[in-house]
Amino acid sequence: MKWINYVMAAALACLALSSPVRAESLPTNAIEAVNVAQQGNEVALRVDLKEPLASPPPGFSVANPAKIALDFQSTANALGRNSQVFNQGDLRSMNVVQVGDRTRLVLNLVQNMNYKTRLDGKALYITLSPIDRLTDSSAQRSTRFAEESLVGHRHAISDVLFRRGKDGEGRIIVDLSDTGTGIDIRQQGPNLVVDFMKTSVPDRLRRKLDVTDFATPVTSVETKAFGDSVRMIITPKGLWEHNAYQSDNQFIVEVKQVVEDPNKLVQGSKVGYQGPRVSINYQNGDVRALLRLMAEELNLNAVISETVTGTTTLVLKDVPADQVIDIIFQQKGLDMRKKGNIIMIAPRDEIATREKLDFESKQQISELEPLKLEQFQLNYQKSIDVARLLAGLPPTGAAGGAAAGGAPGTPGAAQRILSKRGSAVADPQSNIIFINDIPSKLEEIRSFIKAIDVGARQVLIEARVVEATDSFNRSLGAKLGLINSKAINLGGGVNMVGGAYAPATGTTTIANGVVTSTVTPAVLTQTPMAGVNLPSYTSTGGTMDFSLFNSALTRILNVEIAALESDGLGKVISSPRVITANNVKAKIEDGTEVPYTVCMAGVGTTAAGQVCTVSFKSAKLSLEATPQITPEGTVRMALVVKKEEPDWTKAIQGNPPIKSSIVETNVVVENGGTVVIGGVFITNNQDIIEKVPLLGDIPFLGWLFKYKNDTGARRELLVFITPRVISDKMRFD
Repeated sequence: MKWINYVMAAALACLALSSPVRAESLPTNAIEAVNVAQQGNEVALRVDLKEPLASPPPGFSVANPAKIALDFQSTANALGRNSQVFNQGDLRSMNVVQVGDRTRLVLNLVQNMNYKTRLDGKALYITLSPIDRLTDSSAQRSTRFAEESLVGHRHAISDVLFRRGKDGEGRIIVDLSDTGTGIDIRQQGPNLVVDFMKTSVPDRLRRKLDVTDFATPVTSVETKAFGDSVRMIITPKGLWEHNAYQSDNQFIVEVKQVVEDPNKLVQGSKVGYQGPRVSINYQNGDVRALLRLMAEELNLNAVISETVTGTTTLVLKDVPADQVIDIIFQQKGLDMRKKGNIIMIAPRDEIATREKLDFESKQQISELEPLKLEQFQLNYQKSIDVARLLAGLPPTGAAGGAAAGGAPGTPGAAQRILSKRGSAVADPQSNIIFINDIPSKLEEIRSFIKAIDVGARQVLIEARVVEATDSFNRSLGAKLGLINSKAINLGGGVNMVGGAYAPATGTTTIANGVVTSTVTPAVLTQTPMAGVNLPSYTSTGGTMDFSLFNSALTRILNVEIAALESDGLGKVISSPRVITANNVKAKIEDGTEVPYTVCMAGVGTTAAGQVCTVSFKSAKLSLEATPQITPEGTVRMALVVKKEEPDWTKAIQGNPPIKSSIVETNVVVENGGTVVIGGVFITNNQDIIEKVPLLGDIPFLGWLFKYKNDTGARRELLVFITPRVISDKMRFD
């Protein structure tokens, strides 16, 4: 641990030397001796000074690495050395650094400890006592991720995988043989080191993976044997943070890029303060000295304005260092501006005044700076549209040369990219735009044109409209008939033939005064008659007849059974295709226009006194699409699919209605993938029963007196969409 002491001493010296030296008198006091004695589990230090102190020196403690620092104002170092090794209990060594008229005493500890100070004449007594680990949250935090649960058992790594997360983070997935593997994870320099305790790895996994092509913060992952363990070295780039977790036999490390926030001292995606935790007992101490101390803990280079003055008193325990700085800012009305790892601290009014002066200076320079003319050759965009866009005007399709400029008060000038004095002239013939503006604006315009003047990627959108029909018809019934051909004498000279009444015929003669009458019965005709015909139907299917009759064939009973079952299947497929540029709307139509007659009241040109005209209504299959290629390679589409056709079976006075099916939606599909965006499903079922009242309700025998017809029809419309990116033009640099 000696090198830590030397580094700390050097850092303290550099930090102190970086601050401006104040012109003060020579120190009036001095540290002459430091003695250490161990008393049980406590360590006592006695610091002998040349003169007694008026009050205990302000101090603070840091948990990791564990140390305690005391600042002696107007005190010199009279020990004759800057460091001393003790190795008494948890006290390892001491560093004494003098800068100007003050001296800092740093106690390097094995672990974090509580301390108390007491003045006794010219001596300062410091008592170090251990911290109760069960109740104190400032105990030293271990870097061990998981303890080994199966002691003596040999563990193994079965696979190492690398994946890119949905937010661009790198995910290293390690498959373990069991859940009892001990894992130690820590940050070592620019790398992240993971050690798997008492674990073996097969030869095929002992390799270095180059994962740069995944576009994550991780550039490489190296897995190798390290003694009886396995060491994995993860090499990220840029500003990053990591998160590790274990699920059953899988250990996962996620490395995520951190977007730098200039308003945060410690960068990270987590909400709240994230700096190292410190404990401070600062009594009437200098604000500048405390700010330098916190900047040291955060590894920041601080530039503190000379106007930052005053003293403060802070008694804090286990508080993040960036929160301490925030508290001081609120107390003293301070603010900061951060660039990289350098922060400038000054009063809030001073920073606001300085920024205001900078903005006014830049504005004056832009008003006085000479203009510069530069030309830009456009490859894909129209120069006239770009010129109007730079001036804050909407694009137009006007031909010929055009100039764009104008004062800020003109329409659209609030969104103009040109400066107040700038102008742009477009030449449609050569597609060149001439811009006259200040040099700083020309740089912005150059970046703007580079971003928009790119070749449009083409997308082929293929739609398959499938319309399937399924019809079903089933008929079942019986027809009962009774034929009677025997004459029936009803008396009174009236006969019944086949159920019809026929009068008798006769003649009357007068001979010798005698009247003679002759009555002849009606001649029986063999015309048959249907006595019963129940029920009536028309069948185009198969029939079966049964007849029962007497020996004289005068009475015949007919039973006719009819059955019909028919199935119909149909499928109509339409496949419109359209190609369009990225983010450009395209539409394709195919079909006819159906004429229909419109009659209006007019001056009697027709018999009804109406004027009739012929109009047309479209019945087409159309596809309307607006594609957008996402950075992931998928295609987002706004789609409108219409299928219209005339229904001549339901025409009214020769004018058919238009049957239409419309699907309108927004979908995201992989390049070359297919998605069903919608479907229309129509089912029509009908059951018709004709029967003789009462007789048709008789069980079993009732089928002789009724007829049943079941019909069903189904119609289904499906739309399949397949986008394909067919060209990828190179960007113009």
